[in-house]
Amino acid sequence: MTRRSVPERGPQSTARLRRLNRWQAEGMREDLADLYVESTSTASGDEYRGREDFLARLAADVRQPGFSMLVAETAALAGCAFGFPVGRDGSWWQGFRGPLPQNLEQLTASGHVFAVTAIVVHPHERSRGLTGRLQERLLADHHASLGVTLLDKDDHAAYSAFRSWGWQQVGEVHRSPGPAVLRALILVLGERTAAVPDGLAHDARTQRPE
Repeated sequence: MTRRSVPERGPQSTARLRRLNRWQAEGMREDLADLYVESTSTASGDEYRGREDFLARLAADVRQPGFSMLVAETAALAGCAFGFPVGRDGSWWQGFRGPLPQNLEQLTASGHVFAVTAIVVHPHERSRGLTGRLQERLLADHHASLGVTLLDKDDHAAYSAFRSWGWQQVGEVHRSPGPAVLRALILVLGERTAAVPDGLAHDARTQRPE
């Protein structure tokens, strides 16, 4: 569903990160779904529904222009993160409640924003900094200054997880069909300064190539 990452204590992960294209991701879909089930706390009997929801999200995302996935591997699959670049036309923010902050609008129009639609990390790797490595590498690979994601407002577990990974809520989005209200969260990669306290400056160094 996940920033200047919050430092994670304990030994650092030795997992290898590998980038997949859409065809490779589709080829690993069952292994990725197994990882999702192993890594997600769900009520007894809900594992199948959660697995199918994850597979449906993956199937939809791989069709998005610019889709990209990172997987983390040790002796086995340890984590993954995937998403796609946000279009410059601003359609990602459709249904945003209230006026969209100008800095978000400008970054979107300049091609600096990447939607991170899922982050999955095996419980054994969560205290080793793997989440931070995955999300920051995924954004850096796409020269993004800002990560964005949308979460069901009622999914408190996902919201708590993303907050712990350094994401901040900037508003709510109303869309249909689907959950009536979504939390809009961002992960800032820009440096915070006195002039730019939120880090949301336009940074030519991270401009995505045309």
